[in-house]
Amino acid sequence: MRRLHRALLALALLCGASTVHAAAASVYLEDLTWTELRDAVQSGTTTVIVPVGGTEQSGPHLALGKHNLRARVLAGRIAVALGHTMVAPVLAYVPEGQIAPPTSHMRFAGTITIPDDAFKATLASAARSLRQHGFKDVVIVGEHGGYQNQLKAVADKLNREWAGTPANAHYIAAYYRASQDDYAAALRAKGITEAQFGNHAGAGDTSLLLALDPAMVRTDQLERAAHEGLAVGVSGDPRPATAALGQIGADLIVARSVAAIRGALAERR
Repeated sequence: MRRLHRALLALALLCGASTVHAAAASVYLEDLTWTELRDAVQSGTTTVIVPVGGTEQSGPHLALGKHNLRARVLAGRIAVALGHTMVAPVLAYVPEGQIAPPTSHMRFAGTITIPDDAFKATLASAARSLRQHGFKDVVIVGEHGGYQNQLKAVADKLNREWAGTPANAHYIAAYYRASQDDYAAALRAKGITEAQFGNHAGAGDTSLLLALDPAMVRTDQLERAAHEGLAVGVSGDPRPATAALGQIGADLIVARSVAAIRGALAERR
C-alpha cells in the first residue's frame, strides 16, 4: 500500500511539473508569471505581437467575440512559427461607430465602441509598456478593416518616438489583407463566389470561425442570416461555410503574416 501511495504521489508531482512547464512555455503573455516573462526576454524573446480584435455584431450566427478569438488564436500560431515571440492580450475595445445616434455596428446589441483617440492612446501605451519591459520589436496586427490606418499611424508615431533606440514598432498590413483578398481568392478557387464570401459574416468569416472555434457559430441561424442579410448585420451568404474552407484562411493569414514580420524585422535590423 505504501509503495502504491509513493508511486501515485510521484505521478502527481510529475504531472504537476509538466503542467508548470507547459504554462511557462506558452507564447501568451497572460499565461506567464512576471518572472517567467522577464527570464524569457532576457533569454532572447524580444518580439511581441499586439493583436487587435473588436467586440461587434456578426449577424445572428456568429458570436460577438469573433474578432477577439481569431486575433488571439492566429497571433499565437504566428508567434510559434516565428519563434522567440510572445503575444500580448488582445485589444478588444475598438472604434465601432457612434453611440448616439448609433451608427455602423453600434446599431446592433453587444457591439462596444470607443473614440479614435482613446483607441490610439491605449494601443500606444500598451506598446510603450512592452518596450519598457525589454521587448525590442512590437508587432501590431488587426482584424478589422475600419482601424487599419490608425494602427499604422500609431506604429509610425512610436517609431519617431523611439528613433535612435533598439526598439521598433511594426504595423503588419499583410495580416488583414490575407484575411480578405488572399482568402477570398482562395475560396473562389473552391467555388465560393464573391457574393457568398461577403464583406461581413458571410461564408469567409463563418468558415474561419468554424475552423478556429465551432462553438462560436450558431449553425441553426445560417438560413436566417442568408435571407435577412443586412437587416441582421450580414453581408454575404454563410450557408456554404465549412471548417475546411476556414482552415485555408487560417493558414493563409499565418503564412502571409509570418513572412511579412520576418521581412520587417530583417529590414529594421
